[in-house]
Amino acid sequence: MTDYVLVLYYSRNGSVANLAQQVARGIESTGMEARLRTVPAVSANCEASEPAIPDQGAPYATLDDLAGCQGLALGSPTRFGNMAAPLKYFIDQTSELWMKGTLIGKPAGVFSATGSLHGGQESTLLSMMTPLFHHGMVLAGVPYSEAALLDTQSGGTPYGPTHVSGSQGDPALTEHEITLARALGKRLALLARQLKAS
Repeated sequence: MTDYVLVLYYSRNGSVANLAQQVARGIESTGMEARLRTVPAVSANCEASEPAIPDQGAPYATLDDLAGCQGLALGSPTRFGNMAAPLKYFIDQTSELWMKGTLIGKPAGVFSATGSLHGGQESTLLSMMTPLFHHGMVLAGVPYSEAALLDTQSGGTPYGPTHVSGSQGDPALTEHEITLARALGKRLALLARQLKAS
């Protein structure tokens, strides 16, 4: 089987999906496969369920996608300074992988989007890291050697790439946001190779 980095995300308005695509491009720039996967929305109706295959975008993630990855990029919009419920719901189902130690020693990174510049991006990224630490993953951010991190006037943090959609909810990424998302993807892929080799 081909080694891949899983880019697992939830996106409501397209911003996180756009970041996920740029993270995937960074991964693929190293020659490693990027596997884009999303999660279904959580319904207020306990009996409601999404179709097995989404109408558009990436396929839904399975635990097998997570178990087989050499690295993980996890993305979510901010919900009151935390990850969105659909992504948390998926992660809450990974106890079996945790008990087996499946993800121990694999690299992971996180990314997010908000409507405003101070909308909780960093707290969301940090909260997304917590379950990854519990899984024994090796967390990677975006180092300040990336010039875009110093120059950005929109999204981008050392904890992971981000996007600011503004009051109109614009999902289009800035050049700095694209650069930082690709940098995370490239870094995860290179780390995945190094950690697997050791």
